[in-house]
Amino acid sequence: MANYIVTGAAGFIGAALAKKFIEEGHSVVTIDNLSTGYEENIPKGVDFIKGDCSDYSVYKLLKNKKYDAIFHLAGQSSGEISFDDPIYDIRTNAESTLLLLKFALKNDCYRFIYAGTMSVYGIKPDHPVDEKETCMPQSFYGVAKLASEHYMRIYQQYGINSTSLRLFNVYGPGQNMLNFRQGMISIFMAQMIENGHIHIKGSKSRFRDFVYIDDVVESFILCLTRQETWGENINIAAGKKTTVGELIGIMSAKYNKDVTMNFSGSTKGDIHGIWACTKKMKDMLGIEDVTKLEDGLNKMLSWASKTKRN
Repeated sequence: MANYIVTGAAGFIGAALAKKFIEEGHSVVTIDNLSTGYEENIPKGVDFIKGDCSDYSVYKLLKNKKYDAIFHLAGQSSGEISFDDPIYDIRTNAESTLLLLKFALKNDCYRFIYAGTMSVYGIKPDHPVDEKETCMPQSFYGVAKLASEHYMRIYQQYGINSTSLRLFNVYGPGQNMLNFRQGMISIFMAQMIENGHIHIKGSKSRFRDFVYIDDVVESFILCLTRQETWGENINIAAGKKTTVGELIGIMSAKYNKDVTMNFSGSTKGDIHGIWACTKKMKDMLGIEDVTKLEDGLNKMLSWASKTKRN
């Protein structure tokens, strides 16, 4: 049995990862300030510390034990929302990482895996983006996440073996269906189920690379023991370009109802489109096949149709 810290286990991805570790018999503690997540999302068996990862005093509440790895998934995770309060975004997404790295070094925890983001890349031509491309983030969120990767690079010289998994558009059961400023699929699906009408920011030609939650959880677990991932940034994606128009077509066909749409301008910091080169993911993590979008949408729609939204 291993002892893990999984920050942000009240959120979508953190909860799924923590649940997997509990099922495997490991010990998990989470730190979450519940600013975007919900306490009821935290899996049974996880030790919960309510607090902010950007407040170093919260680490005094951790039990005096040896931790085998830290998985940092807490933080504000929307480029659009980061424009509301850039100072808070820096604290929750960059300062929190720096303090966790400090804690890791002080407590002899030498494995650190980070939930990075495609937002570090910024505007790119329409081709699969690989990890060597220059990063020019277009949002405060992207800037803070890129800063975290640089902190990790510096701490590598102190023996903290870190990896940033640059997540593309994650979707699946458990996603917050009440947040209409984050998560393209969850936003569209919630609107479709509610009244059959979808509001699109931008145009139908915008595109993204959608990756299912189970594949993301698998990537964190596989990354844990693979020494070749130390010091690396790795795209986690399907490696497939899907336009907004294509996405809505698939969703409406599966829901078996006509869907109406209206359009407005894109939001601050948004980009028209991005999709990933996944060669590094395949080579380093051994992930050859990921969940097809149609299959993932089936699972999510089945879950969402039964989920109560207040």
